[in-house]
Amino acid sequence: MKTQLKEDRVLAGKEAVAELYKTGYFGQPKGNELELSLVEAAFLLSRGKLEVEIDDIRLDFRAFFEQASLRQPNFELKYIVYKDLKERGYYVQPSAVDFRVYPRGSHPGKSAANIFVHVQSERQLLPVKLLQEAVVSAENVRKQFILAVVDGESDLTFYEVKTAIPEGDMPEPYPAVKTDATFLEDRVIVWDARASETLYSRGFYGKMLDSERLQLSLVESLYLFSSGVITVLDRRGKIFSFDEFIEKASEIESSFLRKYNAYKNLRDSRLVVKTGFKFGTNFRVYRKVESIEKIPHSEYLVNVIPADFEFKLSVISGVVRLANSVRKTMLFAVEKGEKIEYLDISRTKM
Repeated sequence: MKTQLKEDRVLAGKEAVAELYKTGYFGQPKGNELELSLVEAAFLLSRGKLEVEIDDIRLDFRAFFEQASLRQPNFELKYIVYKDLKERGYYVQPSAVDFRVYPRGSHPGKSAANIFVHVQSERQLLPVKLLQEAVVSAENVRKQFILAVVDGESDLTFYEVKTAIPEGDMPEPYPAVKTDATFLEDRVIVWDARASETLYSRGFYGKMLDSERLQLSLVESLYLFSSGVITVLDRRGKIFSFDEFIEKASEIESSFLRKYNAYKNLRDSRLVVKTGFKFGTNFRVYRKVESIEKIPHSEYLVNVIPADFEFKLSVISGVVRLANSVRKTMLFAVEKGEKIEYLDISRTKM
């Protein structure tokens, strides 16, 4: 079957509608012609299903592949993913998000596509804003969003990305105590034994310095400070204002306020939030803790990122693999003004 390469499309005659579209759902009928995308044409060309010409010159697979790569950004990556999905038995059609994929056992015309696939090289940076927009667009039409990452050896890793609203089962996050505390070098100490015990064993804040005194992290301290549970003084006895605390904490840790906003959002959602340092993340998060003696496994790992963040795919690969290996959900908390939005990213199989 002869076809013509025209800009970023391959055009076939009306016989292709019956032979390619109605039997394999390749391309889109346009009047009396069938319009094939470049990846569809390359796939069919590799299987001897068509011939492609440009200006009456027949292109072999190599020549066509080179032409297609010149005409479409990331063509070779998209072809690798398209070929993989087709060989897995899926019906796949190009779309604005790269591909839409139909459920197994179904095809265009029988049911709607249920998966949107976006293709990305491991070497490319992925702006979180674009990822958020793509995921929300998919979820608005009830589709699963899959990020297909092609590595340097052309192996594929698939990630499911979805929005999340983490919620816990803890009671009121502010224990009924009021006490003062001292801001030391990079942490805060509660000196009162009774207040320390209440905050530690009932609110699950901090870590005991000894049997009477409690150490708090900076985000825990500001959270309790903001609710009036603790008053914070410097080492000379001067009381900090809220803004002064933020200024000093931000000198110690440049991303402090971003981390605090996520911490506050999670705590306000009735979750217990602890450092995730041992997992290489900002926080580990528990839905419910009933006893300080019997702390369960955390459900979430959380990294906090700014709204203009650009993902390195190697970073996603590392933290998501770790989260999966310890049976936790990896969440990325994206700062959006005073709001926090969450992306749940996990490896998946197609």
